[in-house]
Amino acid sequence: MTDQKTGQQIERRALVISMWANLFMGVTGVICAVLSHSNAILVDGLFSTIGFTAAVVGRRISARAEDGPDRFRPFGYAADEAIFTTFRSLSLLGLMLFAMLSSIKHIWAYTQGHPPEEIVFGPVIFYFVVIGLTCVLLWLSHRRSWLAGGKRSEILKMEANGAAFDGLLTGAAGVGLLAMHFFSDGFLAPIAPVGDSIIVLILCAAVVGRYVFDFRAGLRELAGVTADPREIAIIRRAVRPVLAEDGGRLIDLSVMKMGRSYAVSAYYDPGRAVTAKLVDQLCLAMDRATQAVLPGSSVILIITECGRAWPEHMVRDFRLSGSLDDPDDVAGASHG
Repeated sequence: MTDQKTGQQIERRALVISMWANLFMGVTGVICAVLSHSNAILVDGLFSTIGFTAAVVGRRISARAEDGPDRFRPFGYAADEAIFTTFRSLSLLGLMLFAMLSSIKHIWAYTQGHPPEEIVFGPVIFYFVVIGLTCVLLWLSHRRSWLAGGKRSEILKMEANGAAFDGLLTGAAGVGLLAMHFFSDGFLAPIAPVGDSIIVLILCAAVVGRYVFDFRAGLRELAGVTADPREIAIIRRAVRPVLAEDGGRLIDLSVMKMGRSYAVSAYYDPGRAVTAKLVDQLCLAMDRATQAVLPGSSVILIITECGRAWPEHMVRDFRLSGSLDDPDDVAGASHG
């Protein structure tokens, strides 16, 4: 298993490669788009420009993503990774929607008798060969780094997916534009003048769902939604022997994913009086057990007879006893 320090070094090195590769692809895309009058190349170049910005920001976030709590961030810095992946997805989603609207505008203008500028295919061929190869190499680099880092980095995973989608868009757009060029006097003649815009519209419509999915997944993490049932089962199996040895009863267990980290709350009834030292030792033992099966997990042990929410009878008893200044505050209360 890759240790934390080695994993961070692998991730940072991969993001440096991503930064310069995306800068090269972005600049090349904009230049070739101007020379060729191709909207498809312009969209592809802007996609790479976002990738460059993401690599710069991601490298900074990666340096602190696994730092523990401090007085400024009492829950650590794992949320930064979730914020990053969410807004990267949102920016790419915005680019896709902008490109689709722009393509529809060009197609509409063509139907009203305003044909677009004719595409110059010399820069097009150069662009798709060079950039397509660069995307493939970048995807391989990110994929290898993600695997070497123990499959923990959400940043590398997203960057690998971004490189793959960029390569897919580049290859499909290249094939489509060449088809438009070779068959512009044949059966594609009616749509050849706006073939570039049609290709952009089709490709963006095909991949926009992926970015909607990534955006929603990021929002789920930021909202504190329960982790995947498979991950919860892994955590539960890991802590069961530790708690069985102590002799108490696990009342409830909640797991939330935040970037590459997992916040585990264990609600535990020891069935006897315990010291703070014993609680700390038990929490550390659980933390060690969960780290072994799900790296990045951190356990908070809550000693209680209840689960994550107060039972109704307890709330009712508090109200009747009048022991609280404002019993209504307890009605919707929960642990943690």
